[in-house]
Amino acid sequence: MGKSPKTPEQKKYEQLEKQYETKRPLLKNVLKAFFVGGFFCLVGQVITYIFIYFFNFTEQTAGNPTVATMVFISMLLTGFGVYDHIGQFAGAGSAVPVTGFGNSVISAAIEHKTEGYVLGVGGNIFKLAGSVIVFGVFSAFVVALIKTILIQLGVI
Repeated sequence: MGKSPKTPEQKKYEQLEKQYETKRPLLKNVLKAFFVGGFFCLVGQVITYIFIYFFNFTEQTAGNPTVATMVFISMLLTGFGVYDHIGQFAGAGSAVPVTGFGNSVISAAIEHKTEGYVLGVGGNIFKLAGSVIVFGVFSAFVVALIKTILIQLGVI
């Protein structure tokens, strides 16, 4: 079955829609996202080096405190209303996984704090980020299970 031909009203509506459609500066948006996301990653790398050189972490052990610090910084920026402006400017560049996670957790907490700390904040803090956590934990379990099986079989 093919598509039915468009009526004159549908064609007229499509022309009207194209006339009023906002033109998005694609290249400009991509560059902003690239550079802001890259800046977040640069900050993370600087924090990693700080943990290595000033706190005697190794390259292998500096990752966890770096992630925690980046999440904390993004939560502070969200709490002070700065992260929203960064998100409006950079779009997807502000959703670098770690900082985007911190932003989503705190945004839900701030939104529901008027409902009380237990039912409002506690009940809704992971509303946006909960599915990410569940998927991450499940994926890690599956990968670890596959690795364990491959080790037991002597493949690895």
